[in-house]
Amino acid sequence: MTLIKSISGIRGTIGGRTGDTLNPLDIVKFTTAYATFISCQKPKAKGQKPKVIVGRDGRISGPMVRDVVCGTLVGMGYEVIDIGLATTPTTELAVRWHEADGGIIITASHNPTQWNALKLLNSEGEFLTAADGAEVLRIAEAEDFDYAPVERLGRVIKDDTMNQRHIESVLNLRLADVEAICNRHFRVCADTINSVGGIILPDLFKALGVDFEILNGECTGQFAHNPEPLEKNLQGIMDKMRQGGFDLGIVVDPDVDRLAFICEDGKMFGEEYTLVSVADYVLSHDKGNTVSNLSSTRALRDVTEKHGGRYSAAAVGEVNVTTKMKEVGAVIGGEGNGGIIYPESHYGRDALVGIALFLSSLAQKNCTASELRKTFPDYQIAKNRIDLTPETDVDAILVKVKEMFAQDDSAVVNDIDGVKIDFPAKWVHLRKSNTEPIIRVYSEAQTMAEADELGKRLMQVVYDMQ
Repeated sequence: MTLIKSISGIRGTIGGRTGDTLNPLDIVKFTTAYATFISCQKPKAKGQKPKVIVGRDGRISGPMVRDVVCGTLVGMGYEVIDIGLATTPTTELAVRWHEADGGIIITASHNPTQWNALKLLNSEGEFLTAADGAEVLRIAEAEDFDYAPVERLGRVIKDDTMNQRHIESVLNLRLADVEAICNRHFRVCADTINSVGGIILPDLFKALGVDFEILNGECTGQFAHNPEPLEKNLQGIMDKMRQGGFDLGIVVDPDVDRLAFICEDGKMFGEEYTLVSVADYVLSHDKGNTVSNLSSTRALRDVTEKHGGRYSAAAVGEVNVTTKMKEVGAVIGGEGNGGIIYPESHYGRDALVGIALFLSSLAQKNCTASELRKTFPDYQIAKNRIDLTPETDVDAILVKVKEMFAQDDSAVVNDIDGVKIDFPAKWVHLRKSNTEPIIRVYSEAQTMAEADELGKRLMQVVYDMQ
């Protein structure tokens, strides 16, 4: 059983002992700390209640966690806007639309069914900065809490309009070519992994004039397969695509901030190439800069430079990417795990935005997904992981890896987030995960064999030190 506390929120498996798992007592403590932090950031006039948006994905534990979160916020004197079953980007946008003081997203994203989490938002509907997240952790550990007296208790207000408003905002994006999409008469197959994608994506497809079939569409939280949208988990929809009759396969994770495509022939478009393809489309209309994290494909850099822009890399984590995007004025950015961040909409990963822009690109270019994929530089990325043990000294491992390449003139070492070693034609990145008790080892090269060999070389260093 696991509980992970980080600057981005609290995440863990449901059930078990306090302090070791995500359970009601720890949810109360962390929610109270967040509410205390928000109150200090934006003090309210006398009689005015702070406002927080709460949305959740379709996980089995979602109603329990929501009830604890909402009850705690009411006890702190907050007005809670409960938007119900909603995607992560919907909840982020709802914070802005309601002019709220913050938001809590109840989701463990790509983690399996037994996990859940609280993701914390500021008043802009964006994830807390590292400093703000650290302050919430400090408040939680201090446990110096002050709840509201009976006359100042908060209340819960239901709002079930946010999904439709999210769809309307996507349709109104300047580069969402709804007319061209309608005229192509696309037929798509979408795997919504028994979560909130099954609620919102059918309405999006209808609004775009797209014919569709949904796999795993019932929002039960009983995930039909491992919910991370990687090829090894997607054989069901890939087999469906191979049978023919569809122009595109679309896969989202449980909270619909990650997006993967499958070509009309049943082959993966490539999770890393979701951002590359959407960026290419945006840059063909709006010249500018791009950002992705250190663990993302070099293809984004190549496409950006082809369009005359400048590419920048950020540490892994959505808030790190959005911070860098604002710094360099990026017109598009995101993460190689299928996360599209389009500032014209909002500074958050949004699969709905990605779907609309990708279909716009296919429609305008009048090509198939497989034809579009062939227009981009072809890199192969190996994504490996090492499970951590209590004895694993991650810091010592990172020092050892840096020492290995210190005298290699062909290597450029970047240690802003773990250790990334860049070579002229390949790279490898080793870092501790923010969301799971693992070390991620990502490597990229011209061939999968070369990429995997480079990753395994670093993995052996870790095994030797455990």
